[in-house]
Amino acid sequence: MQDLKIRKFPDPGLRARAAKVDKIGGPERAMFSEMAKAMYLSQGVGLAATQVGIDRQLAVIDVGDGLLKMANPVIVKKEGLEAMEEGCLSCPGMIVKIKRAKKVVVSFLNEEGKVVRLKAQGLLARAIQHESDHLSGKLIVDYLNPVKKMLLKKKIGIKLSGNNK
Repeated sequence: MQDLKIRKFPDPGLRARAAKVDKIGGPERAMFSEMAKAMYLSQGVGLAATQVGIDRQLAVIDVGDGLLKMANPVIVKKEGLEAMEEGCLSCPGMIVKIKRAKKVVVSFLNEEGKVVRLKAQGLLARAIQHESDHLSGKLIVDYLNPVKKMLLKKKIGIKLSGNNK
């Protein structure tokens, strides 16, 4: 596999909903490794497959506690609410204040293909939510208030609505 390149906003591929992963095998484990390499080289804490042009529900995260590899992540429980600033490897230089759950429970397939249920809080919970957004085609620009969206639209001359929720 060649070195992965991180797509930058407004690349339309960032709006794609990723396809589910049927099983974890050698190709998926190789993708996890290449994605982790790209994330670390870019000094990020998370990376979704859609950010590197892979149409699969795969994400890697490392907030300092070791590498987490997830396929088909589904947030099954959210608790609390907290607003914090976030950046994104696909939106360089952009910082957006986003309200997200303080704690989450996520279910996913690990690199052995086993279903894992993980409780997370703090930065890990935020990163899981951020990468899950990517796999659904949602970006941090979707969280901008209407005035900031309008200013960004004028600045770069594009339509911002994607999978706005």
